[in-house]
Amino acid sequence: MEIAIVGAGLGGLALARVLHVNGINAVVYERESSREARGQGGMLDIHSGQRALREAGLIDEFFAIARGEGQDLRLLEPDGTLLLQEDTPDDAPLLRPEVDRADLRDLLLESIPESAVRWGHTFESSADGVLHFADGSSTTYDLLVGADGANSRVRPMLTDARPTHIGQNAVEIGIPDIDRTHPDLAAMVGRGSYWVLGDGKSLAAQRNGDGRVRIGISFYNTAEDWFATSGIPFDDPATARARLIDMLPGWHPRFTALIAASDDMIRLWPISTLPIGLTWPSRPDVTLVGDAAHLMPPVGEGANMALLDGALLGLALAAHPDDVPAAVAEYEKEMYERTTAAARDSADIQEILMAPDASRRMLAFFKPG
Repeated sequence: MEIAIVGAGLGGLALARVLHVNGINAVVYERESSREARGQGGMLDIHSGQRALREAGLIDEFFAIARGEGQDLRLLEPDGTLLLQEDTPDDAPLLRPEVDRADLRDLLLESIPESAVRWGHTFESSADGVLHFADGSSTTYDLLVGADGANSRVRPMLTDARPTHIGQNAVEIGIPDIDRTHPDLAAMVGRGSYWVLGDGKSLAAQRNGDGRVRIGISFYNTAEDWFATSGIPFDDPATARARLIDMLPGWHPRFTALIAASDDMIRLWPISTLPIGLTWPSRPDVTLVGDAAHLMPPVGEGANMALLDGALLGLALAAHPDDVPAAVAEYEKEMYERTTAAARDSADIQEILMAPDASRRMLAFFKPG
């Protein structure tokens, strides 16, 4: 059984690890030139995905890199009103710990043979059991798994569905080494997540394991071309910071101080999703995991679902080593049900975030009754 996995994200690597544990070889093909080719993003809230790490035999290693204090939460209104503060006791169970995405990816990478990942391989096309790459090379496979994210090139082999913009555009900035450079802002943000909601906007600051605070400023009910039409010169970081502050009139100065203190790294993130409940006719030789299969709003479920996809597909293949079509069909049936429920929950949270009274509705979500 030759298994080719396109994409070295969390879902693809979880699949490779579970297959490795069960004595099944697989190769991950990744278009990036190396594991250090680009940053991997911020912190992840891993809850249901812990099952995948248990199945992969990595749960103890995960707890060693997870940050229990990352479960802390502060929720505020733009005028500075503190609505909710939750501080995690030191002895609290690690039910939803935060972990740096790069650390989790490294953990998975180091758990499989180095030869199992082929860097610098950009998927070009596939036909008749042959996978073709942009550099002219090719390989054969019995099962092709698309783990290549939101803009998956494997997905069109199964469905015509494409991600659609949901009316949210996020600007990501950050403050490096915040404890040393801005101790007052570090104390304000705290150990976990710091969330300001209101006026059709949000500012979410989150402490990372490397000492950086990542800050996401979201503008809701905006068009897909908002970055081009906003008039903000994102290629001029200093001016962009000033314009972002101008777009938060009436917000407490301590919130805009986070923007002013940020460095010149700016990431623009238009938010898109796939249709809830997306399915496709099962094929014996191709399937999808993670965002390639069920792209959701970024509210805490995507990484968990990707980890579970990879682990559960791996277990299905291990249970049916001589019947790949049965393994794929079994995996897809469970995946559709599980991820559809997660996508609906994520859409409900997204609806709250886009509401005029988002802060109060989010407070009710965290503290019902």
